[in-house]
This record gives sequence, C-alpha cells and structure tokens, in this order.
Amino acid sequence: MFRGIHHSLTERKRQHRKSFAVLVDPDKVNDNSLEDLVNLCVEARVDYLLVGGSLVISNYLDEAVQLIKNNCDIPVILFPGSPSQVSKYADALLYLSLISGRNPELLIGQHVISAPVVKQSGLEIMPTGYMVIDGGAPTTVSYISNASPLPSDKNEIAMCTAMAGEMLGMKLIYMDAGSGAKRAISESMIEKVAGCIEVPLIVGGGITNPEKAYLNCRAGADVIVVGNAIEKDPALIREMAAAVHSVPMKV
Repeated sequence: MFRGIHHSLTERKRQHRKSFAVLVDPDKVNDNSLEDLVNLCVEARVDYLLVGGSLVISNYLDEAVQLIKNNCDIPVILFPGSPSQVSKYADALLYLSLISGRNPELLIGQHVISAPVVKQSGLEIMPTGYMVIDGGAPTTVSYISNASPLPSDKNEIAMCTAMAGEMLGMKLIYMDAGSGAKRAISESMIEKVAGCIEVPLIVGGGITNPEKAYLNCRAGADVIVVGNAIEKDPALIREMAAAVHSVPMKV
C-alpha cells in the first residue's frame, strides 16, 4: 500500500537513497513540450516532478498537472509561489513557510488565506521550511517575497534556521538559491544543514551540471531539484538523474 509521498521521502532518506526532481514551470511549457519533457523524465527514471513557479500568470496549472498524470506514474508535487497555485489533480503540496526571511505574510499570513482551499483539495500536505540562499543574482522569489536571502557564506545561520524549522514541526527543509542563480549552494553549507536535521533536505537553484548535483548529494542533500538548466537543455535530465542515482548508499 502506498503510504504517501512524505513517507517515500523519509524512507529514501533512511535508506540513503538520493532522489532527483524536475521542476516544471507552467508558464514555460505547452502540451507538446510538456509531453516531450515527461517522456524524458520517464526514460531517466526521475523520482518526482515539482510543478509551480514564483509567478504563474497562465491558466495552465490544472491542465499541466493532468497531462503529467495521464502520461506517467511519477509523483507530482506542487511547489506553489502563491495561494492560488493549488491543483487538486496533483499528489502533494509543499506548504512553504519562508523561514529564512522576516516577512510574516510568507511565514503564516498567506497560509491563513489559503488554508480552506488547501484543506479541501485532498492533497497530501507537507509543511516545508523554505530557505532562500543568496545565489549571486536577484531572483524572482527574493523580489516577490520582499525578504533578503541568507548570505551564501554564513553556514551557521543556515544551520540554525534549519534546526528551528524542524523543531517548529516542518517535515521537510528546502534550501533554494533561486531560478537562474549564478552560483549553487555550497557543499559546506549543505553539509552543515544536513548534519543537524533529521527531516529530508531538498536542494535547488543554480545546479547546472551533473557533477554539481552529485557533489550536493554527497554533501547531504536528499533531493536535488533542477528546473532552469533543463529548460535550456532537456537532454541534461538523463545525465543529472544518473549522477544523483549513482551516489553510493552508506552502509
């Protein structure tokens, strides 16, 4: 019996199995391109598909999720940039609290507004401590959130933020350098954070090659998320997935 996506994430972490997730922005795909992308993901044995974006200005969210579900068995997780980005056709929702910032709207305010819709959606809800890390360039998420990212060289701040998120009840920690980041999150920061939490650690932003994906997993990331790099070169999916899945399991 399938116990849910959070259970699968925690089980994979317990077994030291690394996961690869592809991020799909509904504003950047259409039926044909999305179908091709899904086929590539199936061939590459992608573990999860994340759907969402900081700004979703099209009305393609529901259709995109349904097309994915009709063409593969890969679990679909919503990665919403706003309360409006909820689709009942997905499998789960990352219920994001921006714990790296000090904007109360993104800590609890937007959640109060979205709670009734989220509750009625029937989705598996996964409370997620979302940490935006400075990736060397302004990103949509930092602008929309009106919150400064964590400094990329302050490992202790990231570590304490993640610890606080876990102790507040977050079931996942997501560290993100943002779409189009000039630099990915350092292995040393990932290692510090991974070493102080027990919940699964998701890492994304600025990961542009298979080697970086591999090194991030070795440092302690449980799930690697790639979106922007794949938009530019979809063939990278195979190489990225292979790199993540080649990380040796600890005995």
